[in-house]
Amino acid sequence: MKDDKLWIDVTQLMKKGDEGLGEIIARLSQQAEFVAKTGEHVGKLAKLLGIREVDLHVEEVTGSDKTIDIVVEIFNRVNSGGTKLSKGDLALAKICAEWPDAREKMKEKLKVWENIGYHFSLDWLLRSVNTVITGEAKFLYLHDKNPAEVQNGLERAGRHLDSCLNMISGRLGLDHDQVLFSRYSLPVMVRYLDKRNGLLDAKERDKLLFWFVQAGMWGRFSGSTESIIDKDLEVLEYGDNMLDNLLENLRMWHSGLRIEPYHFTGWSLGARFYPVLYMLTRMGEARDWGNGLPLKAHLHGKMSKLEVHHIFPKAKLYKHNNTGYKRPEVNALANYCFLTKETNLLISDRFPEEYFPEIEQNHPGALASQWIPQDPNLWKTDNYLEFLEARKILIANEANRQMEDLLHGELHWMDTSAPAISLTETIGGGITTEKEEEELNEVNNWIAALGLPRGTLLFEYYDPMGNQLKAVFDLAWPSGLQEELSQPVAILLNENDELVKFALESGYKCFTNISDFKRYINSDILVMEIEL
Repeated sequence: MKDDKLWIDVTQLMKKGDEGLGEIIARLSQQAEFVAKTGEHVGKLAKLLGIREVDLHVEEVTGSDKTIDIVVEIFNRVNSGGTKLSKGDLALAKICAEWPDAREKMKEKLKVWENIGYHFSLDWLLRSVNTVITGEAKFLYLHDKNPAEVQNGLERAGRHLDSCLNMISGRLGLDHDQVLFSRYSLPVMVRYLDKRNGLLDAKERDKLLFWFVQAGMWGRFSGSTESIIDKDLEVLEYGDNMLDNLLENLRMWHSGLRIEPYHFTGWSLGARFYPVLYMLTRMGEARDWGNGLPLKAHLHGKMSKLEVHHIFPKAKLYKHNNTGYKRPEVNALANYCFLTKETNLLISDRFPEEYFPEIEQNHPGALASQWIPQDPNLWKTDNYLEFLEARKILIANEANRQMEDLLHGELHWMDTSAPAISLTETIGGGITTEKEEEELNEVNNWIAALGLPRGTLLFEYYDPMGNQLKAVFDLAWPSGLQEELSQPVAILLNENDELVKFALESGYKCFTNISDFKRYINSDILVMEIEL
């Protein structure tokens, strides 16, 4: 623009007003292009200068009674046509007003975790900062903290979260986002570590991890997250037995902590016990069926990434004896095991009665290490359902053994069995193939590259009271792609009509294929972002 002779300095025009307008017209009158359309150019300049005369009404809402909740509600009512504000947004905005680099510092930390496979939100990190500084979950307690306190809190929270993820990955083997259940238990763990100055011996570390696993298995933080976090934070504030207090809270809430075979009745990768099976594979003596090596964490090479393997091949189970097995049976958790990619490709879709004897011959004990029943009759497809029941018993026994190891002799915490998870009113849903998982991860990465929020993989939808798991959506944005402005969205790949109908009735905009979803993003959401 600097060489354009018709260019004007808008700042000078606004500062000088009519005087500046006269000066500009006098200068531009020397240019033939201006003279040719004098009336049009002068009209545009006058319209621009008219902005100074616009009366902008400013409504100041002040007072000590204006809590964060009230301010957020006022903002969202006044700004009903724009982006909704969350309590975390307001708390972070106030922090950034006094510490401008706060958001970028937090994003830097989130990027570090993203690079190792964990995807977290700003709200989630701020929640952990809040628990460290205030011992509370609600953001209103963060409102009066100064920049120095927040900076210190972020440093402490980041350090403790690193410790938590190292413990969870190193001791439990939960080394990526999809198997990290109960992420909202981490702010509680951060508060605990901060009170202990981060110094835990092996016994105390394992007991804390026992609480983390149990909270994840039973879905403690699946409902009213903020209030549940506060209940657990409260018991950390008194007495010397903080861990016992946490466990007692959990046991009173769930009635028992011992695992039973029927807890593994869930199906698909959406089952809450899917991360448990992955954890047992990493923690125990589970061995790969191709090379016989232990499937511990930190295996190297692109073919060493663990993949879900269907012990009985899905396609053949569907066709068995013409009628076939039902989808929940085919995708039952007890039909899953984890193998390296190379071994998974090698076995392909062979029947267990064909390839099990080869594995046992080449790597004695490898089958048993993955809790495979040793009765060859159960390896036959006709006896598939009996195989599932027998394997559930073996997996439950292993799960209890690993939980007992974490307790270092304090077995009284597992005196009572946990109640059965009610599945009678659960519609189901979830990821059933590696291809689906790959497609959904690609979509999430595509969304993130557009600057939109990532969806929640395997989103658990609960009843309004937050007590009963109703369904699992493959990938969901419960607050919408343009958070709390656009409607909730779910991607449901290869799901039945009942689940799609349920999601629609629950207020979700549903997509059963990726192409339609991307079309929606481009035609509706990105246009909305530009308008905003």
